[in-house]
Amino acid sequence: MIKLIKHPTLIPSEGNKPKIIEEYFGRVNSDSEEISIAKMKSPEGWTEPPQQPEFDEYTVVLKGKLKVETKEQTFEIREGEAILIGKGEWVRYSTPFEGGAEYIAICLPAFSINTVHRIDN
Repeated sequence: MIKLIKHPTLIPSEGNKPKIIEEYFGRVNSDSEEISIAKMKSPEGWTEPPQQPEFDEYTVVLKGKLKVETKEQTFEIREGEAILIGKGEWVRYSTPFEGGAEYIAICLPAFSINTVHRIDN
């Protein structure tokens, strides 16, 4: 199979400030349930509710710095670094740092609002 993606689809985001989510592969842009690949641009001061998803999430920071909190640890993922959060882990993403962050998120299986399991604060 060959599937050319000419442009991403903008996906609505969660959080206290608008974040740009450009989905290249996933349930919306490519009708894929197996994987989602999206480019994120989150502003300085952005945070989203914690979640406990049913998918593995691989994140690669392209610019800036991303804060990733789990129940055990807090990570500051810098430009050029990456992190894997396994399915079932409690996690919260934010960009409290100057300039925010730009990063790629890959979810296996694909991200779904029904499987992300956001937790109300």
